[in-house]
Order: sequence, then C-alpha cells, then structure tokens
Amino acid sequence: MYRYGNGQISLSDFQQPMGMCLREDNRWVKKAQLLPWDKIEAKYAGLFPSATGNVAKPLQLALGACLIQREYGYSDEEIVLQIQENPYLQYFCRYAGYDDSKPPFDSSSMVHFRKRLTPEILVEINEMVIQAAEKKDDQKNQIPTDKISIYQSNSI
Repeated sequence: MYRYGNGQISLSDFQQPMGMCLREDNRWVKKAQLLPWDKIEAKYAGLFPSATGNVAKPLQLALGACLIQREYGYSDEEIVLQIQENPYLQYFCRYAGYDDSKPPFDSSSMVHFRKRLTPEILVEINEMVIQAAEKKDDQKNQIPTDKISIYQSNSI
C-alpha cells in the first residue's frame, strides 16, 4: 500500500532549529528542486497495487536513500545514520523539518527499496529527470542536461 506525499516543500518551509539556516545553493537542495517528484511518485505508487497492508515509505525517502547511497557508497547502516544526522539529506528526502531524534528507517529497509527500485525503473526515472531538466533548460537556459543523470546503468 502506498500513500501519496505532498511534493517537495520549499526550503523556507523546512523547519530548522534556531540558528540553523540551510543554503539554497547546496547540491542536495538543488537536486530536490530539479527532480519531477510528482511524475516519479506516480510511477512508484504503481508498484503497490494493494490497498491493504503496511504503508510503504514515501518515494522521496526510498529513492533519496538509494541515490545518496549510490553517490557516496555508504553501507545500509551508514546511510540511515547519514540521513538522520544531515539536514540537507533530510530536506532531499522530504522531511518537514530537521529531526535527528530517531532513525528514518531500519537499515534492512534498504533491501526493500532496492527490490522496488530496480535498474529498469531507475532508468525510467532517469529519463523523467532528463526530460524535466530539458524543459527547464528550454525555459531558463541554465541547466546542462549532461550533469543531471541520477542513474548510471553501467555502474551496476
């Protein structure tokens, strides 16, 4: 079972402790704003045809964890700690605000995320990202599409 989220929140809506001020030029903030989360989420929700059972983790958390892990090569245990401790990674994973009081999920969930987000699905998501970036590039002429790929199929 899957429940749709509310999309990416703006950086100004991200609840931060007193004194913390996330920067808009951070790469994880930029990536979160670049991805077409609504389209990707529609694809992801289709992986959960049943209306019963446990509710799946949100797309941005599942995909975000997989992308962060791929970027840094973290173990399943380490990716949980990195997301728990890093406000930029929490923003990327669509947290409503910074919260380091508990882990985002058990590290064993990464196995389930990878089973759901197969290389074929990641290639489809990558195409969605490229199409969205090309549209933005046409409108703003600022985003080089050769820099936005989220998945390299030859790195499996």
